[in-house]
Amino acid sequence: MPAAEESYGVNKVVDNICRISPDLLADVCQQVLTYLQGQKTGVDSAEISDRFQRAEVRLDHEALQDMIRFLLLTFRSAGKSNISGDELVSKLEEGSNKWSKASLQVLHKLWSEHGVSVHTQQEAQAMLSIGQLVDMQWKLGMAVSSDTCRSLNSPFVCLLLKIVEPSGQICQRSFEMTIPQFQNFYKQFKEMAAVMETV
Repeated sequence: MPAAEESYGVNKVVDNICRISPDLLADVCQQVLTYLQGQKTGVDSAEISDRFQRAEVRLDHEALQDMIRFLLLTFRSAGKSNISGDELVSKLEEGSNKWSKASLQVLHKLWSEHGVSVHTQQEAQAMLSIGQLVDMQWKLGMAVSSDTCRSLNSPFVCLLLKIVEPSGQICQRSFEMTIPQFQNFYKQFKEMAAVMETV
């Protein structure tokens, strides 16, 4: 029954969203959209919680976090799909029949105003996103000869990097370096590690 549990979870979040005033919902959505447009480093749940308390809305921490996550996911997927305000409302109504008209109007209005810039920001992030290093293996080798030189006797280091691409796919990249190149590579990694320790 995962679908029923998932539907219950969505309906519970929607119920909580519909309990708050349109102005308060607009404030929360504005924070989420400002973050998704790249104008803030994150969504400040403590600030949102303070606003809820001043408005005398009682929501536990977990319910508030679920609401913020739901709005982030909703607006992020709407940005990726580049949908209009009408399409957003229609998808929300498909997901739950618990929506109030006032809440949907707030979401429609704000998405119509900010949807294009969220989509643009997400496209820019997709172009700039880089993979994450998950594994690095190395081995030391000795090139004894080549097609142009019979007696090469040159040591080298072979590196194999495993990288998780932004798409989630794991790829491998390998390359060889001479000993002086590897020593320079090592020196740069050591400098990066020292800088990261200061942060």
